Amino acid sequence: MIKDDIFYMKRALVRARAAAKQGEVPIGAIIVDKNGNVVSTGRNMRESKRNALHHAEIIAIDRACKKLGAWRLTDCTLYVTMEPCPMCAGAIVNSRIKRVVYGCFDKKAGAYGSVFNLHEYPLNHKYQIVGGVMESECAAILSDFFAELRKRPKGNKNEN
Repeated sequence: MIKDDIFYMKRALVRARAAAKQGEVPIGAIIVDKNGNVVSTGRNMRESKRNALHHAEIIAIDRACKKLGAWRLTDCTLYVTMEPCPMCAGAIVNSRIKRVVYGCFDKKAGAYGSVFNLHEYPLNHKYQIVGGVMESECAAILSDFFAELRKRPKGNKNEN
């Protein structure tokens, strides 16, 4: 972990909070270039877009590719508040991101060691992975979100 990791993870947490305010699972991501400039941001938008592909990482990668005019993000670092899932880890490999920094671990779908480790497979691109940056803060926003969700009425479901 480098000193700037906390600075940028705090910015990813801002995106996660924005997702929570919209009723989305609070996961945020940002992509930073080699000079420390934020290239793009993303937040979870699966519910609002009604699309399973709209994970924070995918949105940030898509926006970065559009902004930079290239599919290779070789000099970029992705900061994301939760360990990427297999789909997002695949997009990270394919976009050639140099470094991934994530906050909390995902014991249900994490692709960097929690469930399995995609990085151990002989894929065509290797990159640095740093996990557990601001882990407690990143985990807290998720647990607070789900605690609030559980308190809400079940809607029109008949509970009898």
